[in-house]
Amino acid sequence: MQVGRRLIIYVQGYDPRGLAEYYRIFRREYRETCSLYGLSGDVGKPANDPARHVTTWNASTGGEDWRVDTRYMFLRWEDIIRRDFARPFWWKIAAMYYALGIAILNGVVARIMRAHWRFGLFTLYPMVLMTFWIAMGVVTGLALDEIASNLGVPHWLGVAVGAVAGFAVFSSALWLTGPQTYLLYLCDDVASTYQYAHRRRPDWEERMETFAEYVVDAVRTSGADEVVIVGHSSGSFLAVDVVDRALNRDPALGRQGPAVRLLTIGANLPIVGFHKPAGWFRDKIARLGASNQIDWIDFQSRHDIMNFWPFDPVADHGIDLGPERRNPHVVAVNFRDLWASDDFERRRWHFFRAHFQFLLANERLGAAYDYYLICCGPFDLLTRATEPDRVIAAMAPKMGTRAARNVELLKSGDVV
Repeated sequence: MQVGRRLIIYVQGYDPRGLAEYYRIFRREYRETCSLYGLSGDVGKPANDPARHVTTWNASTGGEDWRVDTRYMFLRWEDIIRRDFARPFWWKIAAMYYALGIAILNGVVARIMRAHWRFGLFTLYPMVLMTFWIAMGVVTGLALDEIASNLGVPHWLGVAVGAVAGFAVFSSALWLTGPQTYLLYLCDDVASTYQYAHRRRPDWEERMETFAEYVVDAVRTSGADEVVIVGHSSGSFLAVDVVDRALNRDPALGRQGPAVRLLTIGANLPIVGFHKPAGWFRDKIARLGASNQIDWIDFQSRHDIMNFWPFDPVADHGIDLGPERRNPHVVAVNFRDLWASDDFERRRWHFFRAHFQFLLANERLGAAYDYYLICCGPFDLLTRATEPDRVIAAMAPKMGTRAARNVELLKSGDVV
């Protein structure tokens, strides 16, 4: 199906940066995509609807013989995330240890390890690193206390000096390395996701219900050829939640009006779905897996340790739909096809940057996955996911003259 009008509904993940950062990313990477493919394009200014927690902007994109008008709706809940981040640091640390401790004892971490060992190691990363910083502080404190004792300093004073110095070492390590390790962010993330899986976040659920109501209204009034509801990272399990709630609100969604697609990218559904009390979430996956009203596409990559690969979102949650299964269509993404070849080995080890590649512009032509062509290109998502070679071949004559020049460079052996 060729698309002329598209509605994108983006469910943000657990990221306190919120709208400003994601609009900046979209505008910058959209321009990079237009430059690579030789397309004309324009991104409008964002417009807020605070009552519904949504911000919207438009993008108009054109090639040799096509034009697509995209309305991009960013569903916002960074106000809730920032309240989480305002919690005392000691609470974050204690809650992280509690959540991961329960997950280890209940076998959740073991299931994650079996599903994708690299994500399993990433799951344990905040606990391991935090324990190392705490141990470093304790060792420092004990050493200074011992030194003070050998110097004849009163015991109480040695203990006090050791405690202060140990805490100073621990807190310095925690905050000075924070921009590189994201440790306190991960503490909040682990604790909050655990609460959500156990249905202890009524504020999250209330916001998802608001989003679902908005999705139903937006789809009905969009006039679009295609509606794509996007969830990246932890936004993937929230998008599953929102779409299921929207289908419950409007049983005709996807049957009447535009085609509705759920797009999960860099997904980590098991961090909710593998918890035993999260049967409510697995029920949502089962309903979407059997739904004939929507198409669910899941792009995943082995080069992103923060998503599950290879992973079947239905079967690997222990759900057997038999012949009723329709979704999702799982598509592997090779970042070698997206990145400049001379930069691949270095960038694959920048884990957070690699995780965000799903939302960034490609650097090479001819890849089946391209987020900005999914959002703003002329071919619908289902065709792009299930018939990538046909889409790539059909897209070639639709690119602008700049892209044609890039193709010639590619054929000559130069990297594009």
